Amino acid sequence: MNMMRSDVIDHVSKAFAFSVDKFPLSFPDNQPSPWYGLCTSNGEPIGSRSVSSSYQPHQTDDVIALVEATAEAFGSEVDVRCSWHAQGTKPGHYVSIAPTREERLKVFGESDNVWPRVVIQALYDGRAFRANLGTYRDACDNLAMMETVSSCSMSIGHTSQLRTRMDELIEQFQSLRDSWGNMTEAIVMMQAKEVNLADFLNSVYPVPVAERPTQAHEKRTASIFSRIYRERLETGRPGIDSSSWMVSAWEAYNGVQGYVQHQQARRGDPSDFRRAILAAGDFHVRMAEELAVAT
Repeated sequence: MNMMRSDVIDHVSKAFAFSVDKFPLSFPDNQPSPWYGLCTSNGEPIGSRSVSSSYQPHQTDDVIALVEATAEAFGSEVDVRCSWHAQGTKPGHYVSIAPTREERLKVFGESDNVWPRVVIQALYDGRAFRANLGTYRDACDNLAMMETVSSCSMSIGHTSQLRTRMDELIEQFQSLRDSWGNMTEAIVMMQAKEVNLADFLNSVYPVPVAERPTQAHEKRTASIFSRIYRERLETGRPGIDSSSWMVSAWEAYNGVQGYVQHQQARRGDPSDFRRAILAAGDFHVRMAEELAVAT
């Protein structure tokens, strides 16, 4: 459901209805230390790293400012999804922002389409905020964030009173929006290239020697093959010729990305959005992207 600006603010405020504070840490015997730990106002500890006395944790209003700037840059109505993660290697706020569906790119026929997605990561890792322009592919429900396409990611310095920089933020997100052309050009090129699927998958996942990993390797390969075969039929493409195993580089990339996002085993039964974030940082997804772009 697309939301207007006031609805966006309300949605993000409710999703992240807490503050983040820092508390002094102590050595054994209650001896004071120079470090602090982070905790939400509802008592949830954040991450495992300590921070210094000068560290100022960002708040929900900073995230809202980023989302507002994105909505302003991409149009008045957007769809917003929020996710909070207190633990793991990258604790913080995650927001996916979908602009209007008018931004559709037809990759093949009428059923293989992609739309832009902006993913904001406001993490408590001592680094700047991160915004990536990604793609949502309706044929497989893949939310992907490619790193090889220029100008499709940016860093936003975490400073106090982020809302006072709204004009600057909107300009930054407008530049990110303009990079959608680079993204669509890369996708069209990937669709135009053909690769041997067996060779492609063996490059991403080299064949192991030990017997047990080989069984797992074969199972994963079969799963990715089945995914691509099913998507070919759903998008109006012909089946895969078993004598050549030729598919487009776009399909091969999405086969790996989709497997990692939707099927790879994960601890704790993460949400669909969290799975997409984890897939974006996956080594094999990055390798598949590099192969698909370079082929």
